[in-house]
Amino acid sequence: MNLLVVGGGGREHAIIKKLRENPEVETIYALPGNGGIAADAVCVPEIGAKDIPAIVDFAKSHDIGFAVVAPDDPLALGCVDALHTVGIPCFGPDAKAARIEASKVFSKNLMKKYGIPTARYEVFDNPDDALAYLRTASFPIVVKADGLALGKGVLIPQNLAEAEEAVKSIMEDKVFGASGNEIVVEEFLTGPEVSVLAFTDGTAIAPMVSSMDHKRAGEGDTGLNTGGMGTIAPNPCYTPEMAQRCMDTIFLPTLAAMRAEGCPFKGCLYFGLMLTPDGPKVIEYNCRFGDPETQVVLPLLKTDLLTIMQAVENETLADLSVEWSDGAAACVILASGGYPAHYEKGKVITLPDAVPENVTVYHAGDKLENGRLVTSGGRVLGVTATAPTLRQALSDAYAAADTIEFEGKYLRRDIGQRALRLTEE
Repeated sequence: MNLLVVGGGGREHAIIKKLRENPEVETIYALPGNGGIAADAVCVPEIGAKDIPAIVDFAKSHDIGFAVVAPDDPLALGCVDALHTVGIPCFGPDAKAARIEASKVFSKNLMKKYGIPTARYEVFDNPDDALAYLRTASFPIVVKADGLALGKGVLIPQNLAEAEEAVKSIMEDKVFGASGNEIVVEEFLTGPEVSVLAFTDGTAIAPMVSSMDHKRAGEGDTGLNTGGMGTIAPNPCYTPEMAQRCMDTIFLPTLAAMRAEGCPFKGCLYFGLMLTPDGPKVIEYNCRFGDPETQVVLPLLKTDLLTIMQAVENETLADLSVEWSDGAAACVILASGGYPAHYEKGKVITLPDAVPENVTVYHAGDKLENGRLVTSGGRVLGVTATAPTLRQALSDAYAAADTIEFEGKYLRRDIGQRALRLTEE
């Protein structure tokens, strides 16, 4: 069987490596892929992830037996719908269901209507109205662009001046484009954060191993928000009791709500949770695998990934037992200096000849130039290690990360430290 994976980052590399484990897979095509993915798949750099007509034409002409649409943009643009129209089975939600991430207003209103626990909020399409509300608010507060913004559309003003600047940048300066035509202003929640990705066919659900992301650019969770500087799994805050509570009050009610709204969700549904003093609440939904959460979750998956994805597509997930390895995984992101603000590209990457068997280097932001790998993005590589304990996984990931070089390489040295304190108390 020939497979097609839409996307070209570290998440897609992790998906491709896992799909390759299935002996029935012949060729995997990555559209567009990247320099490092080229070692595991046939990359088609001339077809971008949002070029839906070109993706469909390619799938038809290359005998694609199954497609995986990984990033949020093509999902929101209806890539799955278009592939289904020409008879190609694929993994991912259709455009109507992808609204759960593509519109913060849609998702917040869904939670409110169906009693799914989340932060109190207000929606604004006029900056003056938003500012008038913020002048009466308590801080810190959360301001979110309605639409997709590469994971950077959430600001947390600490005072009124910062809130005014947030509204101006999103709604007037349009730093996130049309995604900022509406904003959601919501209360600031406190408590440990947990990411739970889940396979679902719309009715049945199979949660993956929980994880803990590290969004801030600087150590000690300081600096600007990024797409993620590293992650660990499982998350020690997410106990079996908490998992059951989330299943009963959040996961199953969300699936039921989507079915009731006429847009059942099939694919990977990402629950961004806050374990507040009042119980677990939804911070956000994503309509796809998280990045870099995928890079620690999929290495722990024992069941064949393609088999799971086909069960999701065929709505037979309830008949499948999805199994996970014990132990832990840790991913350290190697970023370009200056990320997430300005950074230079084209820096030559030097990789070791080999890494230990329990370590995988996922390629996120690089390309091949005259036969050499060079940087082409903010997050360049994700170095993941699996081990019986989190401490060992972190040690092995950092040891491997230190063998990789490129000019301006930046990494946080404290990934997983908060989780270690919790697991070793």
